[in-house]
Amino acid sequence: MDFYSYKIVRDYGFAPNPFFGICTLANCKPKIRKAANINDWIIGTGAKEIGLINHLIFLMKVTGKITYEEYWSSPGYSCKKPVLNGSLAQIYGDNIYYKNESNIWCHTDSHHSFENGLINEANLTRALSGKYVLISDTFYYFGNKHFKIPSEFISLCCKSRDFEKKLDYKLGERFINWVSQRYESGIIGDPLNWTIYNQLGLW
Repeated sequence: MDFYSYKIVRDYGFAPNPFFGICTLANCKPKIRKAANINDWIIGTGAKEIGLINHLIFLMKVTGKITYEEYWSSPGYSCKKPVLNGSLAQIYGDNIYYKNESNIWCHTDSHHSFENGLINEANLTRALSGKYVLISDTFYYFGNKHFKIPSEFISLCCKSRDFEKKLDYKLGERFINWVSQRYESGIIGDPLNWTIYNQLGLW
């Protein structure tokens, strides 16, 4: 069991996507998605840019690792496909990558598209370089209910601009136990950037 830690700058419920009972990481952090294995843990903390250094945004155990083809074609994950006139959870669906009739990778109109729905090649290339979607049925998504991680666990937080692989198994296990004793698995708060909808009176 390994621990991967990274800093979150934007949180719309897209990466990670914690909705419909499953937390998925299908976009961003391609190196983590390639390297992480089942039973590893992903720790997402706030970044300096949003004033939340060492604040826990989410914690997920990798309980599944599948290809983009499997993610798109599986009926069990159709709820993760974006519905742009649906609820906020549907709007930010992350199941967006598929191959067209010419066997070329595309993505649906989504949070990663240009405003007119055209494919954002940079986002598509970066996402697909991760090759896999990480699945979790054991996760803690705090979002705007984030909190500063206790000092005894601070070394688990990412200090680099990309990600860090933490090898202190005992400390990581203690941290998981600490969180699980205080919170129920699942969604605890709303995505950080959903405050814009509050400001617009849309949520």
